[in-house]
Amino acid sequence: MFLVVVVGFLVWLALWLRADGQPTGTGDGDVPGVVETSATPLPSPLPLPREGVAPPDFRLGDCFKDFAPNALKSTIVACDTGHSAQLVAIYRYPATDSYPGSEALKAKALEACQAARLAPAANDYTLNFQRSYPSRTSWDSGDRRADCYVTADGGNVINSSVLP
Repeated sequence: MFLVVVVGFLVWLALWLRADGQPTGTGDGDVPGVVETSATPLPSPLPLPREGVAPPDFRLGDCFKDFAPNALKSTIVACDTGHSAQLVAIYRYPATDSYPGSEALKAKALEACQAARLAPAANDYTLNFQRSYPSRTSWDSGDRRADCYVTADGGNVINSSVLP
């Protein structure tokens, strides 16, 4: 009986881990219509810090110094240095989709935040979820991402990645 329970638990665990919203197929992390919650490949490449990075160039797992979610440019830093935010989930709309409206975009960004899985390190900080999504103008210029960040109110106080 004990063996059946253990095997059942392992099957459940495998299915649960597989259902984490990670895109399947190409493996390049740019699959439209899927919430991305695992930073594969790694966040922005070295050297860091990188100043003046625009939101379309943010990668899942990137950490930001002095972050403002509506800023046109941000500074990406190594996650083991002081930062105020980290990109923890992305939803990519297909390029062929028409503009769904701000309420639908806001809801999709919330869905991305709800899908985000955080590492135990997140418990060391007081964090908030913040969402970012395209305006009508940015949608018309090709922006198809709804992003979810965790942010710290106290400034650049996070000193590790909060993603598993």
